[in-house]
Amino acid sequence: MLFLVGQALGLYPVRFVTQLDNLIYDARLAMTMPRGVEQRIVILDIDEQSLGELGHWPWSRNLMAELVDKLFERHGVQLVAFDVVWAERDTSSGIDVLDRLGQGELKQAAQFQSAYARLRPSLDFDARFAASLKGRPVVLGYYFNSEDRAVRVNAIPKPVLPKGSFAGSNTEFHEWQGYTGNLPVYAQNAPAGGHINPLTDADGVLRRVPLLAEFQGEYYEALSLAVFRTLLVKSLGAPPPVQPGFKDRGLESIKVGPFEIPVDNNAAALIPYRNGRPSFQYTSLADVLKDRVAPGTLKDKIVLVGTTAPTLEDLRATPIDSALPGVEVHANMIAGMLDQDFKRRPWYTLGAEIMLLLIGGVVLAVAIPMLSALWASTLVAAGTAALIAFNVFAWQEHALVLPLAASLLMVLALYTMNMAYGYFVESRTRRSLARRFREYVPPEVVAKMELDPDKYDMPRSAELTILFSDVRGFTGISEALSPEALREYINEYLTEMSRIIRSRHKGTLDKYIGDAIMAFWGAPLADPQHARDAVLAALDMQKACATLNPRFAARGWPALAIGVGVNSGRVRVGDLGSQFRRAYTAMGDAVNVASRLEGRTKYYGVGILVGEATRRQIEDVAFREIDRVKVKGKDEAITLYEPLGLASALETGKPEELRIWGQALRAYRARNWDLAEVNLLNLQRLAPGCMLYRVYAEQVTRARSTPMTADGQPVTVFDEK
Repeated sequence: MLFLVGQALGLYPVRFVTQLDNLIYDARLAMTMPRGVEQRIVILDIDEQSLGELGHWPWSRNLMAELVDKLFERHGVQLVAFDVVWAERDTSSGIDVLDRLGQGELKQAAQFQSAYARLRPSLDFDARFAASLKGRPVVLGYYFNSEDRAVRVNAIPKPVLPKGSFAGSNTEFHEWQGYTGNLPVYAQNAPAGGHINPLTDADGVLRRVPLLAEFQGEYYEALSLAVFRTLLVKSLGAPPPVQPGFKDRGLESIKVGPFEIPVDNNAAALIPYRNGRPSFQYTSLADVLKDRVAPGTLKDKIVLVGTTAPTLEDLRATPIDSALPGVEVHANMIAGMLDQDFKRRPWYTLGAEIMLLLIGGVVLAVAIPMLSALWASTLVAAGTAALIAFNVFAWQEHALVLPLAASLLMVLALYTMNMAYGYFVESRTRRSLARRFREYVPPEVVAKMELDPDKYDMPRSAELTILFSDVRGFTGISEALSPEALREYINEYLTEMSRIIRSRHKGTLDKYIGDAIMAFWGAPLADPQHARDAVLAALDMQKACATLNPRFAARGWPALAIGVGVNSGRVRVGDLGSQFRRAYTAMGDAVNVASRLEGRTKYYGVGILVGEATRRQIEDVAFREIDRVKVKGKDEAITLYEPLGLASALETGKPEELRIWGQALRAYRARNWDLAEVNLLNLQRLAPGCMLYRVYAEQVTRARSTPMTADGQPVTVFDEK
């Protein structure tokens, strides 16, 4: 509780709390934003269409002058504001080259001088654009920067407030070092201008706009505020003055004539975003210049010139969109000023938060330990609901933005601490149940099971993937080694394979059956990717054999080769056994099939066989279809597959080999023995060491005697288990 009070007082920043408050603010905003398209404001869009028709940006000022003239003379707009900075001269007419010629080589050429004197005014595009601004309600944008070596380029408007306007207040302004303004000839002719600097929060999201920016002690208005003041000229006769609104030395608002805009101690207003896209009417700038916009469409509209083109990099992360055009931020601010619709976050909300934390914290700290778990939970739920309801009420009815994160975290922390104390004191019986599992479940699984012991107590039906592995030729190995060497051989093999299953792929190691291993995935902990994890473990086990064999050879031991069978299906899993001995294991048909698949790997000469139930659950592993078989005790044929590795990492040439193999298999099943034989011969040349192709070549010769399934396709039958 005291920790959160310190954070609220600003003694130390806690980014998580601030970020949570921001997310809560965004959620409230999303639920209460006005719907529909704002009709008074039109965004004239420098979009991809305009760039395609008019060329790369920036465009000629002559074109911009034509735009301004058309907006006011043809369309009768109320005001034009540019979310653009005109910081460079336009020399596209060639005026600089002609000036140099006139002052140099052609200085004495009377005919040139006479003709150029007549033409020059039409070639001065900067003067042409400046003339289009004069006497019209046009607002230009500019920006401040805070780099150490910031420059001061061109001209900016006069400040709206002098030095000392905020002396003695708690207002905190960002320190700007320089600016980039518009060319002086533009600034002199445009009646107003405003800065376009955003104020992003720590998470990079734009929720506020500073209505005033401080530079060298003087204060400059934002673009949206400049637009609002210019609009008021029509009703007030002149731009109204800007004044700070203080309450008890704390900045509470910015006053603009008879209007008042609530701000925080950074002189920033919360942006009153609208819901939905688009929230404003967008018109392609090229459509205006090409006269594709009908007269009257833009009459009396407030026109903002900005861009949605990603290449011009004016997209902002906001609570309503991760890439909102910056011009729409200004549009939302202007609409909010016209409607006088802003949320308020005054400085005195800090005191309310601290009082709530102290009083609520004391009440909960005393009450929760005195109640049972049920009543304590009820109290906490009711308290949380009351906090949220009061917060929403203040937002909706009084436009107040009250902090909520610290209060919710306090309630949660006090409740959690009390419940945790009850857990450690009162839940010994449950923890002892989990300790019993330690006898037959791996320690890392037990650690997770202890979090919820009741969940793993009784046997249950579950979808699992089961793996069986066995050492090939183990009888010969045991005859070739002494008992001591055989023990070391098996220990090294089992240790390495167990590490792969348990540590690398988080499987449950069920049991060792001599030199065989049984493991499964999906229990006791749920594993949505149990099939994939089991297959990747099988692939790694085969790779481990290749790593172990050089070490075994150095000690004079026989080479290690294993077969692995993997199958998925619904089985019974849990604490099974008798009153004398119990174990955590899995039983069912899917377990039996996995064991039989392992036994068939040697027949096909492959290291791993996977059942079709497993294959269906895996997308990113490459498989080779092996056969359709009937195993003993099963009436239906099942399809067998061999996993080859991740599809993205197949070795060169393997996709082509798989393509030919697919042709061979289709020909075999269609009883097209000649085509099957040709493809199998090609495959044996591509992979002479692959036993699978030799097996199928032999089967082609006796395929006519192979039983058929109902669809007429050959099926291999195994009578043995």
